[in-house]
Amino acid sequence: MTEKEKCAAGILYDANYDENLLQERDRCKDICFEYNSTKPSLLYTKKDLLRNLFGKTNGDFMIQAPFWCDYGYNIELGKNFYANHDLVILDGAKVIFGDNVFIAPYCGFHTAGHPIDAQRRNQGLEYAWPITVGDNVWIGAGVQVCPGVTIGSNVVIGAGSVVTKNIPDNVIAVGNPCRVLREITEEEINKEYAGKACT
Repeated sequence: MTEKEKCAAGILYDANYDENLLQERDRCKDICFEYNSTKPSLLYTKKDLLRNLFGKTNGDFMIQAPFWCDYGYNIELGKNFYANHDLVILDGAKVIFGDNVFIAPYCGFHTAGHPIDAQRRNQGLEYAWPITVGDNVWIGAGVQVCPGVTIGSNVVIGAGSVVTKNIPDNVIAVGNPCRVLREITEEEINKEYAGKACT
């Protein structure tokens, strides 16, 4: 197996010294650099750079610079995707976002992990497990999502959370490690529309 095939299989692979992967990351970082250096007013130019980098985009999207990723081709965006400044996606494995995902500043989605064993880690070995985010998700500022996590649909992740395990649909979750705080109810939604947000 090639190192890229090992990566796709979710097993330990050589991320630091494999020439093919190094070249792919260099290409991606160059595109990210160009994206981050392009004037904000050149919106269509910026979007074209990401459309050519990402594995899939669906309709309109916006990612505020600076933005960094590792490969780009493993990232898939649903419709109406928005991410604020300083988004980092380490996409050794797939990172798939559903429709209507909003991401606050300083967030990270990290498919990459490293062995506990220092000898293997020092050899440059790592693994990559996919991350999936459902539809209608709001992710607060400073959230970090770890390898292999699935976040359900209709979810709010509170600011500063570290998401280490799967989060089900229709909940507010927060903390380090991130845990379900409560379900989102119709009563809560109705109060919010009436200007009386629940606490």
